[in-house]
Amino acid sequence: MSAEKTSPEGADYDLIVLGSGAAGLACAVTAAWHGMRVALIEKTSEIGGTSAWSGGWIWAPRNPVVVRGGKSESEDAPRMYLEAVLGNHYDAARVEAFLHGAPEMVAFFEANTALQFEPGLAIPDTYGHLPGAGTGGRSVIARPFDGRDLGTSISLLRKPPRETTFCGMTIQSGPDLKAFMTATRSLSSLVHVTRRTVRHFLDLARHGRGMSLRNGNALVARLLRSALDLAVEIRVDTRVAGLLINEGRVSGVRLSDDSVLRARCGVVLACGGFPHDADRRRQVFARDREHQALAVPSATGDGLKLAEEVGALVKTSTARPAAFCPVSEVPWADGTTGRFPHIIDRGKPGVIGVLANGRRFCNEGLGYHDYVEALLGAVSEDVPAESWLVCDHRVLRRFGLGVVRPAPVPFRQWIKRGYLKTGRTIEDLARSCGIDAEGLERTISDWNRSARKGEDPEFHRGTTPYMRLQGDPEQMPNPCVAPISKAPFYAVKVVPGSFGTFAGLATDEHARVLREDLSVIDGLYAAGTDSASVFGGFYPAGGINLGPALTFGYIAGRHAAARDAGHDA
Repeated sequence: MSAEKTSPEGADYDLIVLGSGAAGLACAVTAAWHGMRVALIEKTSEIGGTSAWSGGWIWAPRNPVVVRGGKSESEDAPRMYLEAVLGNHYDAARVEAFLHGAPEMVAFFEANTALQFEPGLAIPDTYGHLPGAGTGGRSVIARPFDGRDLGTSISLLRKPPRETTFCGMTIQSGPDLKAFMTATRSLSSLVHVTRRTVRHFLDLARHGRGMSLRNGNALVARLLRSALDLAVEIRVDTRVAGLLINEGRVSGVRLSDDSVLRARCGVVLACGGFPHDADRRRQVFARDREHQALAVPSATGDGLKLAEEVGALVKTSTARPAAFCPVSEVPWADGTTGRFPHIIDRGKPGVIGVLANGRRFCNEGLGYHDYVEALLGAVSEDVPAESWLVCDHRVLRRFGLGVVRPAPVPFRQWIKRGYLKTGRTIEDLARSCGIDAEGLERTISDWNRSARKGEDPEFHRGTTPYMRLQGDPEQMPNPCVAPISKAPFYAVKVVPGSFGTFAGLATDEHARVLREDLSVIDGLYAAGTDSASVFGGFYPAGGINLGPALTFGYIAGRHAAARDAGHDA
């Protein structure tokens, strides 16, 4: 892959990283801290990728932050849990690399960079009935970050999407979210919400964006601050046309202008997977035309294409091709359409999910990935893959539904735009949604009869710690079950979607990319969603996208640095 133009000597690097999400930034920061000269290349004008849009939770069992918080466990417990969840998709070498690398990654960033964490001591794993399932203490999240600490580089940071913010203000799950949900019922919550809101609108007036960064935006901002501190060279609006090969080793990249950047120790692919690569999606996604991707539009499979050109294997044998999440399409007043991820509202007491026949089809309080799996399995190919989340007026104003916020935020504009369907009776609601009225009335009647006793005999809502966390502790005796009885009634249509892809490049425990014969492509690494999921296409807990992204980004950077220093891999 020769080129007519070459970069000047001063533009050569030890390592080149493609992509600026959590995986790419983690790798760049790790390698730079180990003394490497690193270039981070991003094809858009913004840093952060889909990571900047995420909830920011990081699944990293046995990490030092949660250990200090009083949660310690043996290495066997998370391993046992993953063995139970993954079954035949359990890749022992990569899982072991993750289980050892995740706590080391957290310790490394906490000790050496601007990335600092808060523990998720009360966040349980999804499948609490399986052996080894955690009841809390396996997750961390980046501490809130003041955007002013990025200086002028704040202009590089991708803003969070408006669908999951309040006028651009991110709200972090835990005490922050609880305060916003209870602001009309608690004086301390009202004070917290008022302070945050006033500061946010002052920041909007002064800076044009929120500066109290949380969730995925705080994670990316802290990694970006660390990269700048370690002199990582960041190139935005830069497209890569191909990888360079020298004596069988990946040795750099060719840019779209035909110039060349050389890398002594190789190239790392962290381009965000292929959620917007229409051709590849058609090959691996069931009912692809109905699928709504929540990833940034620039995630078009660039890393996979570059790797395939040098002989890499794309692994599509994962249990599922992507990290599923139910999505509703949001009609904005400016004529654009957004996508809202239904992460926590499904599990609230007094919310159920139904099909066009009016019947429930799953335990709504299980994981968002499970909801979409159940939806895809419940509808035949000749029926649209649609469902509706249904609630009553009390639930709508207490918890909100989809993009509709709880009281005191006004909600009737969402009815006018057609996003929120409503009816004075269940029959009226069914008619407005196009749902079978008799089926929905029967479902609501059966639900209410059991819900008054706090029971869900059909799908057993509220029977695991994960489900109960999604519920309302004030709802007794079951925090996940309440009648749907206070008119008017409401519904939002949800369809299959995903946060990012699980299928991806085959890699080993050092994040090195593999060929079809499973031999290593020397000098080529992959992390994040460019790499096939270490969890085999399953979703064992919240944070299982960012946890491996950061961990294998860290592993790739550390491995490249060790090779550069002449140490054994």
